[in-house]
Amino acid sequence: MSQKYDKYLELLGLIDGLQSQSAIEAVDVSKLRLALVESQKFFGQQIAPLPDTDAKERSYRTEISKQLRLLEIDVMFLRGARHSSTFDKRLNQTIERLGIIKQYCLAVVQIEAGGRRQEAEGEEIDA
Repeated sequence: MSQKYDKYLELLGLIDGLQSQSAIEAVDVSKLRLALVESQKFFGQQIAPLPDTDAKERSYRTEISKQLRLLEIDVMFLRGARHSSTFDKRLNQTIERLGIIKQYCLAVVQIEAGGRRQEAEGEEIDA
């Protein structure tokens, strides 16, 4: 497996953790915020510096970065919610954004998997 593929899978695991924290009955916004900071840090240190090999991947990486920044704002609004209806609305928005980020990560993983499959098929033809 490529390093890039592994990094996106690891980010996907972090996003899954955020989704799990968002889905529990009594959401701890402070813990959610800390997990988000960890995910942003991981993305910035481990994924953003990776070389672009594909225009689609570059586009997905840009979108993931943007969605992580928007997610930070969503969590900030979630933390500031005073009424339960507002809190629920903000929480649903947060959960939806996590789903979007997850879809982008999966798309990159599929691009990587497709590239590896083509390489393997090329090796079979050469043999």
